[in-house]
Amino acid sequence: MNLYRLQSIILASLLVSIVGCSAAPTHLIVSPQVNIAPSNQLSHKEAQLNVVDMRTSTHIIQILEKDEAATILSSEQRLEDIIQGILVKQWQQQGLSFTDNATNKMTVTIEKAVISVDQESVSYNTQSEIIIKVSIDNSKQTLTSRFKTRGHSEGALNADIAVLEREFNQHLSSLLKQILSSNDIKTFL
Repeated sequence: MNLYRLQSIILASLLVSIVGCSAAPTHLIVSPQVNIAPSNQLSHKEAQLNVVDMRTSTHIIQILEKDEAATILSSEQRLEDIIQGILVKQWQQQGLSFTDNATNKMTVTIEKAVISVDQESVSYNTQSEIIIKVSIDNSKQTLTSRFKTRGHSEGALNADIAVLEREFNQHLSSLLKQILSSNDIKTFL
């Protein structure tokens, strides 16, 4: 009898752990890796920075499957806060100071940031796109630059959320590096 009870407990524990491991995530971890070498290129320059998310919906991944409700996943943290934190840190390492009364007013607008998955019964394909617009107004002139990245992938069976999360982080990292190393932005400031 004790052996039977022990087997039942072990089987129940195994089933609970399997179900727990297979539960779909509810949020993504957006954590782009951006490291630009520190320099003094922007020393003695000041700016105000405002990051705005203009997307109509704040989800990052949408999985579309025929005759099923779409699966929508958003970031654990607000995307504009993540981007602002990275830009401020990296620009400060370039010598840029951020103050509320600076002449240079920078607005970073997230226009699009989504991975759309078309899930079929035995395959899937993804389309990813991130568009970020940077506007700098110094009360005499305005510089507007748009940065884009697009991607496409296909695979068998079901799309893996971890892979999509990694892909999004790689695309966002690349785009933020483009913004931070933009000669137009550095010259205008």
